[in-house]
Amino acid sequence: MKSRIYIILIILVLISVSCKTDKIKDRPNIILIMADDMGYECLSSYESVSYSTPVLDSLAAQGIRFSHCVSQPLCTPSRVKIMTGLYNYRNYDFFGHLNSNQYTFGNLMKDAGYITCIAGKWQLNGLAYKDSIPDWSDNTRPNKFGFDEYCMWQLIKGVNEGERYANPLIEKNRKIIERNEDDYGPDIFSNYILDFIERKKDETFFIYYPMVLVHNPFVPTPDSDEWSNKTMRYKNDTSYFKDMVTYTDKIVGKIVNKLEELDIDENTIIIFTGDNGTHTSIFTHTTKSIIQGGKGNTIDAGIHVPLIVYWPQKIKKGFVYNGLIEFSDFFPTFADIVEREVKSDGKSFYPLLTGTKYEPRRTAFVHYDPKWSKRVNQYRNQFVRTVDYKLYQDGRFFNLTKDKLEKTPLNMDSLLENELVIKSTLESELKKHPIWNDNEK
Repeated sequence: MKSRIYIILIILVLISVSCKTDKIKDRPNIILIMADDMGYECLSSYESVSYSTPVLDSLAAQGIRFSHCVSQPLCTPSRVKIMTGLYNYRNYDFFGHLNSNQYTFGNLMKDAGYITCIAGKWQLNGLAYKDSIPDWSDNTRPNKFGFDEYCMWQLIKGVNEGERYANPLIEKNRKIIERNEDDYGPDIFSNYILDFIERKKDETFFIYYPMVLVHNPFVPTPDSDEWSNKTMRYKNDTSYFKDMVTYTDKIVGKIVNKLEELDIDENTIIIFTGDNGTHTSIFTHTTKSIIQGGKGNTIDAGIHVPLIVYWPQKIKKGFVYNGLIEFSDFFPTFADIVEREVKSDGKSFYPLLTGTKYEPRRTAFVHYDPKWSKRVNQYRNQFVRTVDYKLYQDGRFFNLTKDKLEKTPLNMDSLLENELVIKSTLESELKKHPIWNDNEK
């Protein structure tokens, strides 16, 4: 009798495991690609005429192009927010650091049964604050944040020890890769991802690819004419920015081609975004105007980034979404995909991907405290916005449609009736968040 019960229990366990495995296999693969310092104006699908991005344009045409994705103005604040789904006042403590007590989308996806990988720029161990952060030298931190494998720049070696482009200093799964002057960092990262996809094609995977492109230094790529001259590979000149944007698009194309080659593209979600606005030294021509990069600043050019989602199995006809998305929204979106309950400050946009009912965001909120240099900290602020209007904690109120550079706050005595209603709504939203003491700046 006992043996019969034991056999039945084993069968039930096997059935349960089989059902879970089948359910995981039915879920989509996910690849989140985040360019470094790339504002929305850098893509030709967002009306850029300075650069050509045919691969990303194609994904946008066949998927969803989001018109108003709001990031943080700077790299680490954006990375912490997108990875945890929380506003910066909850968990951002040091520049270049993600506190080890945080639960990331890597942890979420791994817990849901996904095979996980991260490649590209890390910069989250706290290398600039070694006296304050005891585990800064722990090269297993990507694993602890849920990633089975990693291939990273700036893990436990800072930029002063090795750069990201020519002859890069890269750490792969707890080992430093042997350096080679002919290597190009973005190729190492993207080839690692292609290899990961090849090895895990029969499993369900989650890949996070925080690119090193197109961050300065602005240097030649292997497709630049100057690359053949080794002494020119380190020349920093904004003229190479165009080549770097082109190479970013090329890398995305390599990933798409690999998915198609393996016949797993239909049920793979590709998400492309940027971590913040473009560097201030870059001026981009669009069909409407010339846009100066606003990295570090809270104006539109500092927080307005591209967002493209491509998923052939579900998104049958491409469209443009003109509502707001903010960086806290990615975490709950992934949670929806894997049917997990999570705590976050974001709002899932998964219904937009599946064509089901979606209640649009009314506002987007940003708490921005760079905790970096005096030059950057001058933009420390809080704001809440609709698509067209923006209210700062100090009361400055802007019409973004007419004043994108935020040169002239609206006169409070001349507000239209609808503007008074909007301002009241934004004030109510701001009151939901703690306001810092300006003396702390």
